Amino acid sequence: MKSTPAPALLELSAKMHLARAFLFLFPVLTSRALAAIYDNPNLLPPDRTYDFVVVGAGIGGSVIANRLSENPNWNILVIEAGRSNEGFQDELIKIPFIAPKASPKTSFTWNYTTVPQAALNNRRIAFPEGYVLGGGSSINFMVYTRCSKYDYDAFAKMAGDDGWSWDKILPYAHKNEKHVPPNDGHNETGEYIPKLHGTHGPLLTSLPGFLTEIDDPVLAVTKQYREFPYNPDYNSGDPIGISWMHSTIGGPLRSSSATAYLMPAVRSRSNIDLLYNAQVTRLIQSGKVGTVPVFRGVEFAHSTRSTRHTVIARKEVILSAGSFGTPHILLLSGIGPKLELAKLNITTIVDNPHVGKNMLDHPIVPLQWTVNSNDTFDPIIRGGEVYDEALKEYYATGKGRLAANGVSNHMGFLRLPEGSPALANGDPSTGETSPHYEIAFANGFFTTTQPVPQSGSYMSIINVVVTSTSRGSITLASKDPFVLPIIDPKLLDTEYDKQTMIHSIRASQRFAASAPFRGYVTGNYTTLITDRDILDHVAQWATSIKHPFSTARADLDPKNGVVDGKLLVHKVRGLRIVDASVWPVIPAGHPLAPIYIMAERAADVIKAAWA
Repeated sequence: MKSTPAPALLELSAKMHLARAFLFLFPVLTSRALAAIYDNPNLLPPDRTYDFVVVGAGIGGSVIANRLSENPNWNILVIEAGRSNEGFQDELIKIPFIAPKASPKTSFTWNYTTVPQAALNNRRIAFPEGYVLGGGSSINFMVYTRCSKYDYDAFAKMAGDDGWSWDKILPYAHKNEKHVPPNDGHNETGEYIPKLHGTHGPLLTSLPGFLTEIDDPVLAVTKQYREFPYNPDYNSGDPIGISWMHSTIGGPLRSSSATAYLMPAVRSRSNIDLLYNAQVTRLIQSGKVGTVPVFRGVEFAHSTRSTRHTVIARKEVILSAGSFGTPHILLLSGIGPKLELAKLNITTIVDNPHVGKNMLDHPIVPLQWTVNSNDTFDPIIRGGEVYDEALKEYYATGKGRLAANGVSNHMGFLRLPEGSPALANGDPSTGETSPHYEIAFANGFFTTTQPVPQSGSYMSIINVVVTSTSRGSITLASKDPFVLPIIDPKLLDTEYDKQTMIHSIRASQRFAASAPFRGYVTGNYTTLITDRDILDHVAQWATSIKHPFSTARADLDPKNGVVDGKLLVHKVRGLRIVDASVWPVIPAGHPLAPIYIMAERAADVIKAAWA
């Protein structure tokens, strides 16, 4: 994808950028009839006061900011460390197929790197997180999976709040979503269950907008093999089986929390301000209630040598900086393990040993096969003339392969069989409809770490351990807030995770060898025979799917968690967390939908608290 678009496309793109830039900056140039957008902390008026300060403009922060600003009597400030989602190179985060090019090592990401991972040949793993309005929803693969109903029930039980249970929170899933027709206009009857989906929410979701030649054989396998049953809609709360994939795509464009929630609110309301390019450096204690510290102050700056600015929220600070950013800010603020903070000469205000601990994540490794085909996406990902033609079609019509998700049209969530070696010490899943692993099917050479071959046609099956048990951590490397934290996800650190990955790869091999793929699959790109072969392959090529959770987990008991059932930080006042870090269990699927749903309910919890 390194080829250059035709001059006419560049001219069109430049005009689009200019128009978007004007629309983006227009509120700054007008009166206070509209909200203000600031791209520099020095521009924020010192006399502006706010009821709520939202730290982070990812999924949680964007939802919270939008919903709280529905009350015209409240003023909201959103502070985002990263860049705008509109402007230079924004095609990377708008055109669905080229989503993988948005990370890592781009201006859209926090380019985190892990410590060496013992189970992965001591490799350091690139771990990009969203450094842009919309956060992860602006750079991820747009996969919309609500996961198992038992994941939500487990959240509710540990948090001591039945409002997080599946039955109680399902209305928020409908409130969040607007299902729209697939971009290619094909008849989607039978590909999902309409009553399960919202039709009036801000977030656009759709079924695949570009059908591929492996779709029919994938579905044929579900009819012929009991191991791989068909599921008419994995978003029912029972995801087990092979389903058509839902993506956060509307027409030819990505739908993110920035485009669906944040910017519509900023552009239509006068009571919400947005400041980006401003990193929160710490939270400031603004007082006490008895002996309980109050944290309603937020300190922020553009860079390490820039002036530090402070804003005080009248009601609450809502921390939505993600599973890395949230514990990082808490630790810098003196909320965390006392011994760790003392090593960096940070005064401990609240001693909480769980901050930055209990990190859960999903390991991923694809497997590829050579195929008898001239219609895979391989020529497009190699760039050159084929990519240029696809880009021309996209700009001219809004159709074609680039307008669709570049990962898969179908994905499966499956459980280990009884007697599996992985279950020797018990079942770590949250319930009987919670999967242990995921497989997804790509009509080309899908890779996360392997080099892309420059010739041939391929099919890939992606393997993910979704009920992972390895627990990692986030710790401070320095008291300088602009030094990235130390990240150790301990990928595939447990025997369960290793055995489940082996089983997933074996299942993928059986899938590719099934009758519907005979004559299409022509050979193994990598031959894996023994379990040792598989573990060696995993050690060389596996990585994180970038789904970090639980680093500030919810628990009713202050001795076991960081926040309570209302997501208020234990042992302080004025501070709440709304992001993936509070989940006490890792959802067994992709985190996008669960975070949206959680944030929608959290907004109502906050509204009720200040009614």
